[in-house]
Amino acid sequence: MSSNKDLQPLGEVFGFPIDNESERAKRYQSNKLCPFNNIVSNCTKNSIEFPLGVCSLNHKGKQVVICPIRFREDWSIISDAASFIFNNKATWTHIGEIRLKDKHGKSAGNIDYVLVSYDDKGRIIDFGSLEVQAVYISGNLTGPFSAYMEQPTPDFTWTQAFKYPKPDYLSSSRKRLIPQIIAKGSILKQWGKKQVVALQTSFYDTLPALPEFDKAESDFAFFLYDLVADEEAKTLSLKLQRVVYTKFANALEQIAKFEAGAINEFTEILQKKLDNKRAGTSDINNIESIVVE
Repeated sequence: MSSNKDLQPLGEVFGFPIDNESERAKRYQSNKLCPFNNIVSNCTKNSIEFPLGVCSLNHKGKQVVICPIRFREDWSIISDAASFIFNNKATWTHIGEIRLKDKHGKSAGNIDYVLVSYDDKGRIIDFGSLEVQAVYISGNLTGPFSAYMEQPTPDFTWTQAFKYPKPDYLSSSRKRLIPQIIAKGSILKQWGKKQVVALQTSFYDTLPALPEFDKAESDFAFFLYDLVADEEAKTLSLKLQRVVYTKFANALEQIAKFEAGAINEFTEILQKKLDNKRAGTSDINNIESIVVE
């Protein structure tokens, strides 16, 4: 793989590292195609006409998946999840983007994939869920992508840019992963259905440590993947690295728990505000506005 991967943020562009100059890679790039089983042949990330065709981001010597479609390579996430949700004799398939509603008919969101087992007459026997979590980014990715596409070269560099793009694991967990586990996961738990979350190892490592159980005792599992380089072919392949078997209630308790900072820091701020209030002075950093209608 390219030795300058830390000098620019583009891990994969339209499915291939930028140092892959094969005819296949060039064809996918020039036609803005997606090799990872998108619903259409083209990449549609951010836009149909002008897609932001970056599948993964270079960060600290590794490639971080930033597009959920990237997880569809060979559909291994589906068969991997099925091995946990069903027994090995089950006949099953998957159905994508199923709306889930609560008791009051309000949407709890769409389930990425529902895996369904059925009998020889096509009647549903059981089902479980699979959620896929790519990583949000902070910074500007459009700049380096546009610059590279104007003049593609394996020697492309982008080092001194303003707002250099990097993975935002905190937003990824607090804005998406945790809310979807709480909303959709709670309903599926009440129904007694197994759940799988597929994400990258580096993302999982930013979460609180979860208690692990035997597979047979678990109703919730994290399947951890990484992009593994083939140096000769100059490609990256999605590979399962580890499975964390746990229980929904235990996982939710840990993931949704915000770790407390130092209480003395909070107390110092509180004391300062109290002193200002007693002295009748204004706190210019937090002026309360009173609106009378």
